[in-house]
Amino acid sequence: MSEIIPIGSDHAGFELKQRLVKELAALGFEPQDVGTHSAESTDYPDYAHLVADQVSRGQVTRGVLLCGTGLGMSYAANRHHGVRAAVAGTAEIARLAREHNDANILVLPARFVTEDQGVDILKAWLTTPFEGGRHARRIAKIETESD
Repeated sequence: MSEIIPIGSDHAGFELKQRLVKELAALGFEPQDVGTHSAESTDYPDYAHLVADQVSRGQVTRGVLLCGTGLGMSYAANRHHGVRAAVAGTAEIARLAREHNDANILVLPARFVTEDQGVDILKAWLTTPFEGGRHARRIAKIETESD
């Protein structure tokens, strides 16, 4: 069975999401498109919470979100326990987000990347493993709640 990867966007990320859904399928993943399903104005937190909740509950190991800047989606997604949603506007940032931060949600700034760049960013994020080591210690500190 192929890995299920939920993917969601607001209206600003709709077009790029459509391309990434096809790309995920072509790469052998099972994309789960949680919406939006048109370019009509919508609220990004609705989709961020749908994807982040699945990751937080362990139903899936990772997901993808898109909005205009990526910031709104990351704010909403990172409110979920265990979620590390990283905004990546380049393939290098996506690689580092995986290697050093074990990012389990990729957030793309749809208004600032081309479709081809978006595909390259997605591929880099999907294929880069978490490095562990000293980075695991830092991830543990992220997961520790402060008083």
